[in-house]
Amino acid sequence: MIPTQKPRILSGMRPTGKLHLGNLVGALQNWISLQDRYESFHFVADWHMLTTDYENTSELRANIQEMVTDWLAAGLDKDKATFFIQSRILEHAELHLLFSMITPLGWLERVPSYKEQLENIKDRDLHTYGFLGYPVLQAADILMYKADAVPVGEDQVAHVELTREIARRFNGFYGPIFPEPQALLTPAPRLPGTDGRKMSKSYNNAVYLSDPPEVVSKKLATMITDPARKRRTDKGNPDVCPVFDLHKVFSTSQDIDRVNRECRTAEIGCLDCKAILAAHVNERLKPIQERRAKYEQRPDEVWTILNEGTERARKVAQETMKEVRAAVKLDYEGAGLRPAPTDAKNSVPTGAKS
Repeated sequence: MIPTQKPRILSGMRPTGKLHLGNLVGALQNWISLQDRYESFHFVADWHMLTTDYENTSELRANIQEMVTDWLAAGLDKDKATFFIQSRILEHAELHLLFSMITPLGWLERVPSYKEQLENIKDRDLHTYGFLGYPVLQAADILMYKADAVPVGEDQVAHVELTREIARRFNGFYGPIFPEPQALLTPAPRLPGTDGRKMSKSYNNAVYLSDPPEVVSKKLATMITDPARKRRTDKGNPDVCPVFDLHKVFSTSQDIDRVNRECRTAEIGCLDCKAILAAHVNERLKPIQERRAKYEQRPDEVWTILNEGTERARKVAQETMKEVRAAVKLDYEGAGLRPAPTDAKNSVPTGAKS
């Protein structure tokens, strides 16, 4: 990558496997639109995945490959953005530890998503130190690269504000090391899944970026619609129909107007409406799937890209930690101690096989 003076952003995703339309609309499209204007760092948040899914890591490596393949297929450019794996840069753990020493417990307990997930996720034990403290790890991820901004939806603004508070507290104790990143609010419409709830892999209601056209059409054909429309001759209400929500994202303005009008007069039935939607979704996915096929034929290329990106990110992280250790007075080399050893083997695996 060519050195740049562009403002820097950082964002990441938990590696849960193949991505779906909600990921495309909620994050990837924004990342792609920002990569020409910002120096972009995007990371595989594998340690964050462990905060909730620590019991089963058997598919982790395969999930990383699937997710990053989808990043590249969607249009993220390895020459414009840096991709790296969080756990391969041990400086993240060191900065997380130092931040955990200064972060008041009450700050973590008031994070909205903490109580929300404790209430909603009942199939695993989240009463762990790691889950409570994951916003501190998130702050370390962001501040390690001195990001100017973090692209987020409105539900993540509280996390960025906590990062700003941790930066202020650290700077107050040890000097002005970290900038306070801004929340870069990006448009992210709520995308419903086939059952009307938010599209999510865990709800088994997702349309994946890699789904072939016939699978997309089949999934959308089963999607719930206006619950009051029982028969073909009944007039519908697009305003309460999840299918229409997808039309507004993927269809042309002409077809959106047509569906909006003809549904209300029963000129069009739900199956025909869904067929129109499927055609537009498949058209949107076609170039993504064509790019994906190229990477599927060369799976080692994904790991090469991650290796190169991780090395670039590590250099930034090492420089930041030199400043941090000096500020906290943990730089003992001046007293005659040898520098702390580094893990020379801490590179990304060269292939997806275990």
